[in-house]
Amino acid sequence: EQIHWFSMVNSLMIVLFLSGMVAMIMARTLRRDLSRYNDVEAKEDAAEESGWKLVHGDVFRPPAAAGLLAVYVGTGAQVFGMAFVTMIFALLGFLSPANRGGLMTAMLMLYVFMGAVAGYVAARLYKMFRGTNWKANTLKTATMYPGIVGVVFFVLNLFIWGQKSSGAVPFGTLFALLCMWFGISMPLVFVGSYFGYKRPVIEHPTRTNQIPRQIPEQPWYMSPVFCVLVGGILPFGAVFIELFFIL
Repeated sequence: EQIHWFSMVNSLMIVLFLSGMVAMIMARTLRRDLSRYNDVEAKEDAAEESGWKLVHGDVFRPPAAAGLLAVYVGTGAQVFGMAFVTMIFALLGFLSPANRGGLMTAMLMLYVFMGAVAGYVAARLYKMFRGTNWKANTLKTATMYPGIVGVVFFVLNLFIWGQKSSGAVPFGTLFALLCMWFGISMPLVFVGSYFGYKRPVIEHPTRTNQIPRQIPEQPWYMSPVFCVLVGGILPFGAVFIELFFIL
């Protein structure tokens, strides 16, 4: 009961903190825009675009690393599809906790077969960014995330082997995972990418300006490093505290 209440209070505080941050940023931005619109001296410049209208021509500009963004979004769609289908099967009772290893096996199989979703989403986004080298982008989608996770898992498994622990994954299982990756997942990624690239280009609702608008110098708390740290520490803190008390 104590763990339950502590987890609820911790999650509630994090939600309130994040909501306060978003509300503060939105209120500050809207207040500045409203004061500019209501300024009597600025009525002469009312015909000029200001506020949110300034960025409507740059919202859909392709980023510098458009291919990597397409790879990340495609991989995220693959992981989301795996998690969603796994939760549906678990709710329907197909994945019982009594069957040890059944959940992990189902997640691995679903992740492998969701490779088609990753290829399709990555190809659609890459084509929207006017990318041309779709084969290289598809290869990155099929190898980047599984490759990084596989290398980390193999290195950790080497340490477990070194300790002669019974929890080490056998070599045969690793070889089977490798065969599933190259024999099923990678071809499905290319199949999904082929059909995704054959689809028409996603049309933007607004026209993109030819000349990019200059971005003014941002304050320190808007730097990418600070935003990544703040955005990652809060969810990590919530999960870590709950798992600390449960385990």
